[in-house]
Amino acid sequence: MEFVPAVRGGAVKGGRLALGEKVRVEVGAGAERAGRWVRGALGAATGVDFAAPDGVRLSLRVEEALGAEAYRLDVGPHGIEITGGDGAGAFWGAQTLRQLLGPEAFRKAPLPRGGELWTVPHCLIEDAPRFHWRGFMLDVARHFMPKDGILRHLDLMAAHKLNVLHLHLTDDQGWRVQIHRHPRLTEVGAWRRRTKVGLLESPLWDERPHGGFYTQDDLREIVAYAAERHITVVPEIDIPGHSQAAIAAYPDLGNTDVVDTAALEVLDHWGVNPNVLAPTEHVLRFYEDVLTEVLDLFPSTFVHIGGDECPKDQWRASPTAQARIAELGAGDEDGLQSALIRHFDRWLADRGRRLIGWDEILEGGLAEGAAVSSWQGYAGGIAAARAGHDVVMCPQTQVYLDWRQADGPDEPVPIAHVRTLEDVYRFEPVPAELTPEEAAHVIGTQANVWTEVLDSPRTVDYAVYPRLSALAEVAWSPLPAPAERDWPGFEARMRTHYARLDALGVEYRPPGGPHPWQRRPGVLGRPKDGPPPIV
Repeated sequence: MEFVPAVRGGAVKGGRLALGEKVRVEVGAGAERAGRWVRGALGAATGVDFAAPDGVRLSLRVEEALGAEAYRLDVGPHGIEITGGDGAGAFWGAQTLRQLLGPEAFRKAPLPRGGELWTVPHCLIEDAPRFHWRGFMLDVARHFMPKDGILRHLDLMAAHKLNVLHLHLTDDQGWRVQIHRHPRLTEVGAWRRRTKVGLLESPLWDERPHGGFYTQDDLREIVAYAAERHITVVPEIDIPGHSQAAIAAYPDLGNTDVVDTAALEVLDHWGVNPNVLAPTEHVLRFYEDVLTEVLDLFPSTFVHIGGDECPKDQWRASPTAQARIAELGAGDEDGLQSALIRHFDRWLADRGRRLIGWDEILEGGLAEGAAVSSWQGYAGGIAAARAGHDVVMCPQTQVYLDWRQADGPDEPVPIAHVRTLEDVYRFEPVPAELTPEEAAHVIGTQANVWTEVLDSPRTVDYAVYPRLSALAEVAWSPLPAPAERDWPGFEARMRTHYARLDALGVEYRPPGGPHPWQRRPGVLGRPKDGPPPIV
């Protein structure tokens, strides 16, 4: 049997079960979402009637003793039984059933089969995930992705048993979430006049205006669609850096005693930007307004507040900021950022939520209940775990999927060091130097894709797949140490998985290199020489 992600335990019993034209689906309490997905997605792909009153029996039920997200899939002569430890487990079991049916089961309509029946091998599979945060971060701020594109990525995540979509909604280059109390955030902040093509050294510009935003109903739809697939959507609202789009919409959010913020526009190029939020009570109230509406849209426990790449030069020059440091007893600019993070940590906790931010929120002291997305290598995650804080491991050196995939001249807009499919497969989220108690704070892992140079769904597909398939296996399966992992075995399983990705319409990077239409000749990136640092 071939699986991506790999299952924890399985045995083929010999023989195959033919589904026929009709399948009787029996859905127990708690497994309703899995039942709806089977009838809809599998029914559409196979042409089999999964709503029939008779036929082969497919049982979907929940047995809590199995544990959260675990499942047991039993296929024999008398039918199929999928038992989940909860509704999510039953759903993941249904995903494995689709894998057993073959790549054609990943299409949206059946292909002619010449009378051949759909069959499933007799088997018993008992499986459970290693981590309960198995994530994918999608940056829709730099290049807007229409709603249907996000729904498509949720389907792709479900096929890989990934369960957290981290949605990067705001940045210097665009604000993507409608906020009724502050309408200029999207009236002004969702649009930029033009866009740099390539990274900073590139002389190329796309002179077309770019932008877009999600209405609140769009986001409710995305959240509901994700929930049907047992995926949680975690929103990110950047505070206090990466905020020029907000400042362009409302100049009083910026450091007006240092910069003519009224002259700022939504940023049209890339890089770390000096224009950051002012550390004032007015800004706190403004973002409390924003987060109040965000909480109404996103029921996730965690809310991401960014916190990364916040240059503090304006604060150093600002009498208002310096007075604020003295007023709060913050000590310095790092302490001032920490005070802002602590404020929103308390504010979210009072509303039953938890703050998570990039590892710069460790600077100046970490808020008590905050969790850390460790992106600058392992060091931030190690420090946070040792201090008793939960960590999602996503180091750029391992799982930034906008980084280039090969060294060759045909690789489009090459960024940073080479990160191959094998590199991602050998990624280990839990640093060996953590004790078991500290390691328990590594609640999961995710891959991140930033879209400065990924300006279309096709380019996102190329950057993300097949490497996200490898991350899915790392996040789900208890793999051996990186050097001991069965790379040839994974490569062999990927040959089948490429056929699934083809059926799903994913324009992944082929193993032999990009297709001609996937290249971007003449567009400069920023490649780096040598191996990536381990930090």
